[in-house]
Amino acid sequence: MNDFNYATKKITDEITASLTNVNSDDVDKLLIEINNAEKVFFVGVGRVLLSLQAIAKRLAHIGIKTYVVGEITEPAITDKDLLIVGSGSGETKFPLIIAEKAKQYNARVAHIGANPDSSMSQYSDLFIRIPVSSKVDTPGEVHSEQPMKSLFEQSLLLLGDTLALMMVNNKNIELESLWEYHANLE
Repeated sequence: MNDFNYATKKITDEITASLTNVNSDDVDKLLIEINNAEKVFFVGVGRVLLSLQAIAKRLAHIGIKTYVVGEITEPAITDKDLLIVGSGSGETKFPLIIAEKAKQYNARVAHIGANPDSSMSQYSDLFIRIPVSSKVDTPGEVHSEQPMKSLFEQSLLLLGDTLALMMVNNKNIELESLWEYHANLE
């Protein structure tokens, strides 16, 4: 097997192992939280933020009002809203500060991460575990040969696409109708 084939097989095997070990009941609960929220906010840093931005965009295509914390058009969060935090370790300072602030406004907080016993747990109403290696070793982790935390970021992105597909199926949305929400200034 050449290097390319080895690497792609390794990555897809790792992602499959990661996503098949996410608790589907927790994903269903997250879907309920998203559907019940007036607005859904996202916070993370680095490549996790990039994955969250892609998720926010995809959910916007389905008609969900989404905002990424720090964007110039970000409105106020309220008790009718949901903050989705992406942090593998659950110890990254900026998302912790934002989650604490969201709770001050009685918003719901969902944490998607790898460490169920993190500092983020004190602010989270819901935890969705992507069981991959993080900065803290926890039982049941899928270990990765990829650099740094690539497996978490990849799994997070695909979890977002999974949520979008679940929403499309649950709401019987015709895929062609989603184009009305797609950017058209391109």
